[in-house]
Amino acid sequence: MVSFPNCKINLGLNIIGKRSDGYHDLETVFYPIRIKEAVEIIEKEKLEFSISGLAIAGQGENNFCIKAYHLLKKDFSQLPSVQMHLHKAIPIGAGLGGGSADGAFTLKLLNQKFDLSLSEKQLMDYALQLGSDCPFFILNQPCFATGRGEILTQTNLDLSKFKIVIIHPGIHISTAWAFLQLSGSRQRREPDNYKTIKEIIQQPMSTWKEELKNDFEEPVFKKYPEIKNIKDKLYNAGAVYSSMSGSGSAVYGIFEKSNQFSISFPKDYFVKEIER
Repeated sequence: MVSFPNCKINLGLNIIGKRSDGYHDLETVFYPIRIKEAVEIIEKEKLEFSISGLAIAGQGENNFCIKAYHLLKKDFSQLPSVQMHLHKAIPIGAGLGGGSADGAFTLKLLNQKFDLSLSEKQLMDYALQLGSDCPFFILNQPCFATGRGEILTQTNLDLSKFKIVIIHPGIHISTAWAFLQLSGSRQRREPDNYKTIKEIIQQPMSTWKEELKNDFEEPVFKKYPEIKNIKDKLYNAGAVYSSMSGSGSAVYGIFEKSNQFSISFPKDYFVKEIER
């Protein structure tokens, strides 16, 4: 049985403050994007795992697919051994959620293949044990996210009238490093001078450039000016809105479909244009 995990972009990302449990409260909109990889599961006498496509670290116990299997195996002793193969096509360390999607889709795939009868809510609870943005990929619909990113409210946001260009320069951004740059310097916002991302995305997209921000951009752009250069190029080409996704380093631009732009990027950059 085969499943096809897709990635996401963040529309805005505000880090509200650090919590007592060490995590951060945030708000963002997760929006699914049709860049996909593949996970195949075959029942086998011995647990096996292999990877093709983009080279990644963590081919063993640290991979989200294997973690998802062991997570279910703890509660479902009848879960048989399997051979899992992951074909990787979403860049890692890009803020696109590829690893999180792999884990969440593996949970769904195992649930379906072996008739575990887990509800959507139960799958989301398991996914949260894998990572803060993993529950989103169980729903896989545009969502306003708060808390650690696990409190999800589906939104009717529809970008199908636009095309989205995603650029990844091959720079791996550590999420832990990115959060560390904000620790101690961020004050909780006052409600009288603050619009939520949920409010901003309901406004015309022409207002997003000035109001819809990603808090990670400032420290990331400071350390890696070439990432800021990507955003500048996308705006210069006529993007209605452009932002870094997550903690980076992928940057996306949202364009009118009629815009026949031409942008030059180095050959080793990952460049994808998506139309829905």
